[in-house]
Order: sequence, then structure tokens, then C-alpha cells
Amino acid sequence: MKEQVAAMRSAAVAAIQAAPDLAALQELRVRYLGKKGELTAILRGMGALTPEERPVIGQLANAAREALEALLAERESAMQAAALEARLRAEAVDITLPGTPLPHGYLHILNQVRTRIEEIFIGMGYDVFEGPEVELDYFNFEALNIPKGHPARDAQDSLFIDDEVLLHTHTSNNQIRYMRMVHPQLPVRVICPGRVYRRDAEDATHSSMFHQVEGLVVDRGITMGDLKGSLLEMARGLLGPEAGVRLRPSYFPFTEPSAEMDISCPFCKQKGCRICKQTGWIEIGGSGMVHPVVLRNGGYDPEAVSGFAFGYGIERMAMLVYQIDDLRLFFQNDLRFLRQF
Repeated sequence: MKEQVAAMRSAAVAAIQAAPDLAALQELRVRYLGKKGELTAILRGMGALTPEERPVIGQLANAAREALEALLAERESAMQAAALEARLRAEAVDITLPGTPLPHGYLHILNQVRTRIEEIFIGMGYDVFEGPEVELDYFNFEALNIPKGHPARDAQDSLFIDDEVLLHTHTSNNQIRYMRMVHPQLPVRVICPGRVYRRDAEDATHSSMFHQVEGLVVDRGITMGDLKGSLLEMARGLLGPEAGVRLRPSYFPFTEPSAEMDISCPFCKQKGCRICKQTGWIEIGGSGMVHPVVLRNGGYDPEAVSGFAFGYGIERMAMLVYQIDDLRLFFQNDLRFLRQF
């Protein structure tokens, strides 16, 4: 029995020292020290020994167990340290190398133009106000002198949610909301930027969702001259000191008199080109003196005050500022296009 314990211990030591990895060590631990291991089998056979032999063999077996457990722990620790060292070498980072740059976000081109428009008008004393995109028919149409059955409603091609609620078709609805909010304050000076929605065909110059900025001024003695002066200041702030503005007679239910707003073509410098249809001017929106009905619906007396209003598309203005000829580029999320701005 003594020889058996010694042979088992010697073989186990040799096998543990030759084990190539942690998995092999675990197998050896089970093979020699497990419930069905070789050392356990020896201990179970001690019942056949004489009383004198049992303590001697038991002492040898326990000594063998302690020696093997110590050797297994030592080898396991050494293997783990070697594995960690190898991993550290493999994952070593040269801290002298430059780091990987992180991409930085920036404002979309339309937000850049919107921000610039806001800055120009704030510099002229205007407030900035945003109303709801889901609007009541009353504020979107009726309060703006466009009652049910009015032919101007057909031109809007509106997206109605129910009979009285729709996605607002212009930012003009904010005229009434803002006047009611600040009444009886004078002067009233505000621009209202935001998204608007129409049942429109998608092409190079039209979209079913686009951005507008509405302007409104109400005070005593306001004239069309004040309107043109404000628009000229805006145009020069965006397009440079050579930019020009002209007003052409038109019709809008919420202004009287009404005018189309044109800006001098930045593509050809008013020499005539495909973009401006050889006229030297590009239409950007509508304007005019606030209709008395609209003033009254906003809470102001049209006999005591007057005002002007205007509205134009931010996409169209961005196209002029950056000389872009297709509106759809703004919404295609093509980074090759967006990174230019």
C-alpha cells in the first residue's frame, strides 16, 4: 500500500507539472483528488489493512493530498499569471499614438439658415414664437379671413385629422395666437418659424413637409414702406449688401393690399438664368398689410393700428443662400451633401 501511494503521488506530480493549460489541470484534479479519483480509491481500500497499517497509510495519503493540492494551486496561479501577461502584451496600446477622432455633430443646413434668419430679425427687435403644428381649423383658416367654402382653402390641399383639426398648412396661424397672447401690447413684432404640411407633389421645388417663417408687425402708423424695409434688411443679412427685394401686387385673404415677395437672383446677379427664368428675380413668398378682419380677430382695433405680415419658405431661402437647385437634397440625409455646410 505504501508503494501504491508513493507511485500515485509521483505520477500525479509529473502529470501536474506537465499540464499545458488550466483545463488539463482541472482534469488532473478530478482524476487524482475527485470523489472517484485515485487517491480516494486508496483511502477507501484502507478497510482491508491491519490496525497498525491504517494510521501509517492514512498519514501518507493525507500528505499526498496536501502536496498535490498545493502543487495544483501553484500551477494554476502560474498559468493565470502567464495568461494575463500574454493578454496584456496582445492588447498593449501605444499611448504615444494619436487617439481615434470622434465625429462631431452640427446643425443641419436648414437649421443653420433658420438660426441666421432669427438672428437678423431679433436684431431688428422681433420676438420668436412657435405655435402648435396640429392646429384648429379656426386658427389656421377662419381667424385669417378664410371661412369655410372660401376658394383659398382649395389651394392649401390640407391634411385634416378630423373636421376641425389639421396639420397647419402655414405658420400664419401663429399671427392670431401671438396677438391674443400679447394684447394689448404695442408694438407687436414677431417671427414664427416652423414646419408646415400640405398635400403637395414631391419635386425639385416642392415637398409635402417644409419649413416657413412668418413675420408680423402691428403698431400705429405701419406702412408698406416698413414692410419692404424689413424684408430688404433680411435679404441683405442673408445674401449680402447687393441683394434686392421687390413687391408685386397679389392676393391673400389675410392681407390687404397683398404682394408677392421677390429677391434678386444670386445665381446670375440679375442677368437672367434658368433658375430665375431669365427675369433676374426669384419669388420667395407672400406679404402685405394685415387685413382688418385679422387684426380684429387678434384683439386689435383696425381703426387705431395697422400692421404688415409676410411668410416665406426656409428651404427656398437656403437654396438661394447656398445656390442649391433641388429642394429634395435637404431631406435625403446624404452626408456627402450635408457635410458641405
